[in-house]
Amino acid sequence: FCSQQEHAYPADELMPLTCRGRVRGQEPSRGDVDDALGKLVYTGTEHLLTVVFQVLNKTKEFEEAVKKVIKDVNLDNDIVVSVFETNIRVLGGLLGGHSVAIMLKEKGEYMQWYNGELLHMAKELGYKLLPAFNTTSGLPYPRVNLKFGVRHPEARTGTETDTCTACAGTLILEFAALSRFTGTSIFEEYARKALDFIWEKRQRSSNLVGVTINIHTGDWVRKDSGVGAGIDSYYEYLLKAYVLLGDDSFLERFNTHYDAIMRYISQPPLLLDVHIHKPMLNARTWMDSLLAFFPGLQVLKGDIRPAIETHEMLYQVIKKHNFLPEAFTTDFRVHWAQHPLRPEFAESTYFLYKATGDPYYLEVGKTLIENLNKYARVPCGFAAMKDVRTGSHEDRMDSFFLAEMFKYLYLLFADKEDMIFDIEDYIFTTEAHLLPLWLSTTNQTISKKNTSTEYTELDDSNFDWTCPNTQILFPNDPMFAQSIREPLKNVVDKSCPRGIARTEESLGSGPKPPLRARDFMASNPEHLEILKKMGVSLIHLKDGRVQLVQHAVQAASSLDAEDGLRFMQEMIELSSQQQKEQQLPPRAVQIVSHPFFGRVVLTAGPAQFGMDLSKHKAGTRGFVATIKPYNGCSEITNPEAVKEKIALMQRGQCMFAEKARNIQKAGAIGGIVIDDNEGSSSDTAPLFQMAGDGKNTDDITIPMLFLFNKEGNIILDAIREYEAVEVLLSDKAKDRATIFKGKMIPNYIIDSNLEMENMDQKSSENDSHKPNSEEAPSESQDAGAVSEEPEGRGESSAVGDPDPLSPASTASASVSMADQDPHTSGPTEDGAPEPACTPGDSQPQEQNTQTEASSKAHWDSKVQPMESILADWNEDIEAFEMMEKDEL
Repeated sequence: FCSQQEHAYPADELMPLTCRGRVRGQEPSRGDVDDALGKLVYTGTEHLLTVVFQVLNKTKEFEEAVKKVIKDVNLDNDIVVSVFETNIRVLGGLLGGHSVAIMLKEKGEYMQWYNGELLHMAKELGYKLLPAFNTTSGLPYPRVNLKFGVRHPEARTGTETDTCTACAGTLILEFAALSRFTGTSIFEEYARKALDFIWEKRQRSSNLVGVTINIHTGDWVRKDSGVGAGIDSYYEYLLKAYVLLGDDSFLERFNTHYDAIMRYISQPPLLLDVHIHKPMLNARTWMDSLLAFFPGLQVLKGDIRPAIETHEMLYQVIKKHNFLPEAFTTDFRVHWAQHPLRPEFAESTYFLYKATGDPYYLEVGKTLIENLNKYARVPCGFAAMKDVRTGSHEDRMDSFFLAEMFKYLYLLFADKEDMIFDIEDYIFTTEAHLLPLWLSTTNQTISKKNTSTEYTELDDSNFDWTCPNTQILFPNDPMFAQSIREPLKNVVDKSCPRGIARTEESLGSGPKPPLRARDFMASNPEHLEILKKMGVSLIHLKDGRVQLVQHAVQAASSLDAEDGLRFMQEMIELSSQQQKEQQLPPRAVQIVSHPFFGRVVLTAGPAQFGMDLSKHKAGTRGFVATIKPYNGCSEITNPEAVKEKIALMQRGQCMFAEKARNIQKAGAIGGIVIDDNEGSSSDTAPLFQMAGDGKNTDDITIPMLFLFNKEGNIILDAIREYEAVEVLLSDKAKDRATIFKGKMIPNYIIDSNLEMENMDQKSSENDSHKPNSEEAPSESQDAGAVSEEPEGRGESSAVGDPDPLSPASTASASVSMADQDPHTSGPTEDGAPEPACTPGDSQPQEQNTQTEASSKAHWDSKVQPMESILADWNEDIEAFEMMEKDEL
């Protein structure tokens, strides 16, 4: 503080490496960071209360600081500032200073000259912030010009459309306090309107809010939700507004949000962002350091156990890096290496010590002080860390460092007799400024009851509408906090934090953590036993998928039933997300050898790895060969039979990608996986696409397709009947002229093309008069991907497939006779091959029967394989005439 006064005052911030003040406009711009600077002597107003504590109750220094602020702070600057930062730092500092000033004046020794000057400045600043609220929603613009407001031509602001949830939702304490102190209700009214709007725009099914919202429409711009940057203090102010103002509606809202946080975001000891519309899915794999405030808020709410867990996890990260990185991953690697000396962890440490009385938290505070002195202290102050891994510094010392960090550390070690007033009579703002609780009964001009909102009924004894207990919560169990911390003491050294038990687990004993949908494997007997305990049944469907059904009454306990319900919700969300990740259209397997010559097309499921057939229009053509072992899960033992051919293999026993690698190594030019579920068919089940194994699959370069059991058997029967069967793997079926381009083919095949074109034209004319509803059978279905696991039945969904397959697009028929017309022979625009020569598209099942009958009739004729297309000419003519007759 003395360095700031000596080297920087009246600048907003001290630059501790160069020992000078940071004045906006005179230093290189840091973008949005500088919106917190307004030539308002931020550090001076932020430190008013800090001086009272830090100089060991030498209130004379406080009195001098107040006089400096009154004399030097100018609120009429032509400068654009952050509404959020100016509120919590400057307005909060002025109001907090006013609170202490009138308290000291009442004691009769100091501040006898004070006549509310800080409050007058706060009211002036409040009016300068009000133009930002000139929106239809009531949400403030993120920036305002202190001299010209928002809409003025010289304002240089007012064009923004978005603001963060915390930016709009962290106003109620300061604005309400200003209204209660002055008797001017407009400030509290504006802050309440902003909070009401955010509450109304919450995602109703999850009760979560996003990070960024459009201030005009109320649409969520960023739909991820957490308790860190962008949202943090919104939750904090809901609970603290209840404590300060006594309005039950704020507690009801907080409890509703808190229930959602603990249900979706809290994954002890982690706090991970999720999607507000799909809260079972994590939005990112890292956490930011601002969430370190949350254990302190949980203490204020009275939920101590998860507060201890998360705080301990954060402390382990600090012990590894000396400071809390700005962001770190779920396996505790550095994501963003900066550390601007944030105070949130010290804040939570103070509240946990107040709640538990555990001296462990004094040791934590000691570690923080030692690290600051050892790594951050420089001749002119304390410098922010540019990189916690290297220990390099940045020439900045934000005003919140002195306003919060040392205030909480001082309070952590201070005894009651060290304080000149009772700290329990005040509540901390998010910037650690103190507001007196007696404001709840002063100048109440706002109705407490908000009848326009509805609240979720929460059956939880934790949600008592009482003020938090400030006494030690566990006086008879000094080991309580330690028993919760103990399992987490080595969490950072472990590669996967998911192994940490849930809140009920203690070291060496207790129940295992609940099974998460993302970890479930249908082939794992232990997982199946957990499902049974949760009342979840696993049903194998005839089409190869598995269905999960929960009956809560069959669960072992009410807690297990709750875990089962959460597991089902997670599985549904996971399945839905996977379906939308990669939706590939179906592919075609076309039999081009005698006696089919491209007329039989099988609808195949695509793969998310290997050759992309949509980018290789010619496709991959070759004779098929059955591999050994048939499952393809180990090295191929008959590579001579597979080389330069398309390998046939059975589904199951290992990952699809593993099968692909094995046949590629054996020299195959492509692969077809046939479903091992007897009777499965694309007639009755949606097609699936094969997913990778979670690893890099760039090494797989051959095409891979999937056929259901019924379609696969058509190829296997053809092999048994004709031995040499040649197929074409492509993105869509080809007409025969394209298939045999450059090859010698009989003239009647070409002539047949012309005849069939005429027939198709007539057929299409007739079809054009039919209602669109008849095309329904060819509509595609949504697709997704579920990774296959070893032992044949990997991940599953509420109704899903055990292998890494997911619904792709359902064809109208499992087998269709390829049309000669290139415009009608391939898939429709939706990607599903249509029956080529049926009179109408509305009867795919009838067409199936005809196709199978024609194929069977032809195979029963026992035509011998041709040595050449020119050989056995008469036999071929007869065969094709028979097929064309049946087809027509």
